[in-house]
Amino acid sequence: MIDITIRGAGIMGLTLAWHCLKLDASVRVIDPNGIANGASGGIVGALAPHVPENWNTKKQFQLKSLLYGQKFWRSVDSVSGLKSGYRRTGRLQPLMDEPSVTLAQKRKESADNLWKNFATWEIIDNSKDWKLTSPTGLWIFDTLSAIIHPRLACLSLAQALRNKGCEFLLEGKNQGKVVWATGVHDLSRISRKLENNFGNGVKGQAALFKLTKPNSAQLFAETLHFIPHFDGTVAVGSTSEHSFEQDETTDDNLKALILKASNILPELKGKDPIYTWANVRPRSRSRAPVLGKHPLFPSEFIMNGGFKIGLGMAPHMGKVFSEFLLLNENNIPSEFLPDVSL
Repeated sequence: MIDITIRGAGIMGLTLAWHCLKLDASVRVIDPNGIANGASGGIVGALAPHVPENWNTKKQFQLKSLLYGQKFWRSVDSVSGLKSGYRRTGRLQPLMDEPSVTLAQKRKESADNLWKNFATWEIIDNSKDWKLTSPTGLWIFDTLSAIIHPRLACLSLAQALRNKGCEFLLEGKNQGKVVWATGVHDLSRISRKLENNFGNGVKGQAALFKLTKPNSAQLFAETLHFIPHFDGTVAVGSTSEHSFEQDETTDDNLKALILKASNILPELKGKDPIYTWANVRPRSRSRAPVLGKHPLFPSEFIMNGGFKIGLGMAPHMGKVFSEFLLLNENNIPSEFLPDVSL
């Protein structure tokens, strides 16, 4: 018999499966599209915190998950024998004017208080080995941010799950407790059935370039992430499109992103991307992850709505939700519970 059936083999479903197995449950993962075939199969992988101000439960939960990430992915990779691409190398952000410097200084004080000794938020006078300049000559560097390769991470996690006895199916019956972790497809289904905006998809497009930046921090400049992966590539992304016609097709929005990226990072000028990516990320109406009873099936459950922070939140979400499902321990933030109100 199966204790937990998880519908969806993206980052949410896979991390939940991992933690359920750690609690000695038998787990089945069902996804007709295979591993990380949707938004989780991306190339960017910026695991970055919210700014340390206006603190709330969601930001505290994210902090716990980002701090937990290194242990989590090290354990996964050791079981799978593969590489997730996880590296906690920090993040650089240029300070563009004097007001932004003043704000950064206030946020440093807040980070010192909120992040304790786990991570730092610093103002420095160089961009390390990116060798870029900023209008003020100053940069923010935080040591909480990390990097991961989303698709490779999901493949490593799936292999680790197989090695521990998890069953993967393209089609199959539900057994035991059922969790829906099917991203934008489920958000759309719930919205239609409830005739209410439960959540929606936001399209992202990104590009991957051959460029070796060993041990570099990630760079966040002019709303773009530059992610130096372990395999000698740099991913740049992504767009945030609320209106689109094709889910997985790149278009002029990506061309504009590439042009903007090359103006920020001269090393990209004249380079063509070696790979491009587009897909739709699930965003709940509240913009917080959704964790709890499924709105359409009261005896089943939902784990969804990660949007841009899903990769960073998933490890701790999986732990908390597995304890809820199997140990009756409820540490789910109230903000994460499904909201079906009109």
